[in-house]
Amino acid sequence: MKQIIQDIKNGETILEEVPVPKVKSGHVLIKTKKSLVSLGTERMLVEFGKANFIQKAKQQPDKVKMVLDKVKTDGLKPTIDSVRNKLNQPLPLGYCNVGEVIGVGKGVTEFQIGDRVASNGNHAEYVNIPKNLVVKIPDNVTDDEATFTVIGAIGLQGIRLLNPTFGETMVVVGLGLIGLVTAELLMANGCNVIGFDFDPDKVRIAAEKGIKAINPAEGTDQVKFVESYTKGIGADGVIITASNKSNEIISQAAKMCRKRGRVVLVGVIGLNISRADFYEKEISFQVSCSYGPGRYDEEYEQKGNDYPIGYVRWTEKRNFEAILNAISKGTVDVKPLITERVPLKDFQNIYGDMSGSKSIASILEYNQESEPSSTVTIKETSFEGKKGIIGIIGAGNFTSSTILPNLEKLNAHIKYIGSSGGLSSTIMAKRHSIAKSTSDYHEILGDNEVDLVLITTKHNMHAPMVLETLKSGKSVFVEKPLALTYSEIQEIIDVYRDQNVSLNVGFNRRFAPIAKRMKQLLGNNNSPMNIVATMNAGFIPSDVWVHDMEIGGGRIIGEACHYIDLCNYLSGSNVKAVCMNAMGMNPKENTDNASILLKYENGANATINYFSNGSKAYSKERVEVYSQGRTMIMDNWRKLKTYGFKNGKNMSSKQDKGHFNQFKELIHQQQNGGNPIISFDEIINTSKTSIAAIESLQRQQWITIE
Repeated sequence: MKQIIQDIKNGETILEEVPVPKVKSGHVLIKTKKSLVSLGTERMLVEFGKANFIQKAKQQPDKVKMVLDKVKTDGLKPTIDSVRNKLNQPLPLGYCNVGEVIGVGKGVTEFQIGDRVASNGNHAEYVNIPKNLVVKIPDNVTDDEATFTVIGAIGLQGIRLLNPTFGETMVVVGLGLIGLVTAELLMANGCNVIGFDFDPDKVRIAAEKGIKAINPAEGTDQVKFVESYTKGIGADGVIITASNKSNEIISQAAKMCRKRGRVVLVGVIGLNISRADFYEKEISFQVSCSYGPGRYDEEYEQKGNDYPIGYVRWTEKRNFEAILNAISKGTVDVKPLITERVPLKDFQNIYGDMSGSKSIASILEYNQESEPSSTVTIKETSFEGKKGIIGIIGAGNFTSSTILPNLEKLNAHIKYIGSSGGLSSTIMAKRHSIAKSTSDYHEILGDNEVDLVLITTKHNMHAPMVLETLKSGKSVFVEKPLALTYSEIQEIIDVYRDQNVSLNVGFNRRFAPIAKRMKQLLGNNNSPMNIVATMNAGFIPSDVWVHDMEIGGGRIIGEACHYIDLCNYLSGSNVKAVCMNAMGMNPKENTDNASILLKYENGANATINYFSNGSKAYSKERVEVYSQGRTMIMDNWRKLKTYGFKNGKNMSSKQDKGHFNQFKELIHQQQNGGNPIISFDEIINTSKTSIAAIESLQRQQWITIE
């Protein structure tokens, strides 16, 4: 299928060929008929992409600070690689989609095949959208009109926050697409509406709709006009739908308000606010978040859990429905806003010169001629007679930034890369000369040439995909963690015993050059030792999926397992018991600030401190080992200091966490045979220990590892 994307690195807008997405649980698969180009929002993305590196940095000063902090802790080259990786990830454009339902995911009951729907889908021939972001279109609303659903909801949410009452005077600053719809909705609320814009065509359209529309370029002082129009009272409220970097807009908005007036920001403007402008009149100011309550809430959007209507009357989906109802009844007339209709293949007629475009609403029209396919061929490549042919399931940031660059250095034979949406896998396939991109990982499992599958999906998918891969007779490498529950581990054990393949988990720290040097100095006599390992992991917001115990498993299972494996490697033994204590009062809560105590079968003892409340300026990882009158200290995988070792020498290098060595050994093992790069027994012990650490916290006692 075809999809429009924006290359953030070089500014190109591209019509890309990508696999059709697979319908997911709680989602609806839609065949697109029309989509609306939101010129204001999409123009900003296109212009940002075309900006040079310095201009991009100036637009995002907060990101610049993050980059500088990373340079201090990780070094210059890893930071540059990370920034380049971010810039290499293009953005899908568009969020106003109309089409026909062709697939319904598990748990979706309100839609059926053939339903005509509107959604926030991208500019793509097929889109896979969560059910709470999809609504049915009334029969008397055309496809063209329905493309305004999401745009209308953005304006409507701003109005709901403004809370207008019948007879009030409201000002709309910026009469672009959202501004015109917003102004018409305010009129439907019984308000007197004033609109300002510097485009005479937009002012004309607004005036034809009964809005008091003014072009300031003709010499009108906006603040004085509002004062005069309201007989010295001032506007009751102002909605800003403009896109402009100037700070003057927010100042004027406050000045044109009456005492205790309201200002709501829907657009993007400069926000260097003068306290005096708002203080003297006690003006309230609020920023509107997109389509309404539920936006960016994982529980609502991705998991499909609705808010009770008695407590949250207007969610984003109900705002969608309200807009369609208004169009159906003729309360809002969007037809005069349509400037042009363009076939998808001629998309450059819209995107070629957006900065000079006078268009208000451009509609893309779709006419899919080819059959939808879940796999596209990027490069014709023969894998005949080769061993260690790889298929990758998962095309997220870690795959892009770490896995693929290392596999490329090793000249690995990669036949597939897959992602549920198909876009990210296609971009990575092109960048790294991978033969095929797919949105259906079963294509990988069913290909007899593939003998090694790499799984880098979200954590809750690891165990099920490992089981499927093993049952398909293929070796598997899965990023940590292996599983989230004991029962998943046991099922993997049972299936693995019956297969003549290898199972590997991405515990890469043991493969780091400094870790190998530490092991060499300690020797293989497995004598008891004390290990203190600290991960200054950094704060991650609580709504990020890794904290969700059902999806990510929490950061102890998902990340601290790295250091459980490292301690196992250095001690030369398996854990026999674990106890964890965490910061806070409630042991039932998830945590990422904890100390884990490990007892080993050979008498070794380890303490892993996993903290998220430390400074980013301090080293992220540190390991201390005490054994037989000797001490060694590893600092952030860049330095090793030894004390008391006869043959010990300090070691310094660029930061290396072992990923390259890990994949080098993995590919060698797959192509030449031999033992797995980490024994199955060690993998199971580490995986059980990480789960047992959470159990220990909840039960407030030591947990024995069977």
